[in-house]
Formats: sequence, C-alpha cells, structure tokens
Amino acid sequence: MPTQKLSARFADLIIQAKTIEATKTHHRSEYSSEYDSVDKNQFIGWKVKVKNLLASACAKDSEHYQAFVEAEKPESHRDSWQELQQLKSILMAAQEDYDGGYLDKVRSLVQAELFSDELDQARQLLAASYATPAAVVAGVVLETKLRDMCTAQGLSTGKLDKMNADLAKAGEYSLLVQKRVTAIADVRNSAAHGHPEKFTADDVREMIEYVERFLLDHS
Repeated sequence: MPTQKLSARFADLIIQAKTIEATKTHHRSEYSSEYDSVDKNQFIGWKVKVKNLLASACAKDSEHYQAFVEAEKPESHRDSWQELQQLKSILMAAQEDYDGGYLDKVRSLVQAELFSDELDQARQLLAASYATPAAVVAGVVLETKLRDMCTAQGLSTGKLDKMNADLAKAGEYSLLVQKRVTAIADVRNSAAHGHPEKFTADDVREMIEYVERFLLDHS
C-alpha cells in the first residue's frame, strides 16, 4: 500500500477510535464495582483493522504491533473503555513514528544491510567463477530496490522495465540512469534465462558495482 494511503489510514482509525469512545456507557451496580464500556462490535472490528494496518505499516515483528497484541490480552479489573485508551495510545505512537519517517529509516537501515549481504554473496559467486548466479542475485537486489521506490512514490509495481521507466518519468532519476538500469536488466535477464554467452564476467562485475552505487545514490 502506498505511503500516503497508509498515513491516511492511521488518521482514519484514530477518528474511528473517537467514534467508539462516544459509545461509552457507565455501569453501576450494588453487587459489583462501577465500570465503563464501549460498543463491543465496533471495538472488535476496530482492533482487527488496526492490527492489519500495523502489520502493513510497521511489520508484525515491530514494537508497535507486538505492544498492541500484548495490550489486547484480557486483564482483570480493566474494562473495555480502559482497553480502548491503551490501544489507541499505541496506535497514535505508531502514527507519529510512521508520519515522522522513523519507521522508514529503520526499514532502510535493515534493508541496506540485507542488500549489502546479497551483493557480497554475488561477489563471492563471481569470484568462484559462477557469473550467472552472481548476475541473478545482483539483479534481484536492483529489482527489489526499484519496487520499493515505486511503492514509496505511489507508483504501480510490475516488471523491471516498466518500473524503471515510471521512476524516470516521475523524476526519481535521469534518463541516463534509466538507460544504465536497462543495460543491467539485460544482463540479469540473460543470466536468468540461461544465456551466459550474452555477457562476460566483467559485465557482471560492473553490474554489481553499479547496483551498489545505485543503492547509495537512492538510499
């Protein structure tokens, strides 16, 4: 889901939380302690939607998602009104981090480390005279980066050539870069389709070096 839509979804679910708060009912009984409740069905539906959003925007292994799941667990002496307040505070914290770009920075750091590992693997394969799989690995890194860039800009994802053209058209990089990416993609495609005669080990070496520079230029 594009960044703008996720951001709007955060705002929408906070508004929905306030709507649920408006259903607050105070209960008093001579046989039990006083407590407050909110509409059960609306609250259940809201929790499902928030978890789905947190999984998409933050990931299931994030602090935000884990805190929400933990806070959902039943607690003695806690009514549904109190639970809603706790869960809403987690949602608002996630919204602040997401809109502030903090989550993107964390994801970028993790992704950069993964890309670095994969390019190291490509270098090792090439050093062992496995140019074809090295080209495939480097190509996957490039394609994944392009897909992430498209998602961040709200562009559709698909085949590498289309994403490359769309990103250049959107001004993410120059036509010269687009042509270089196209050349890199040609090497990747030849490797993936079993045509090692169409490229050399030097082509793959240059490919790996260019992909590394591309990642740095667009981090």
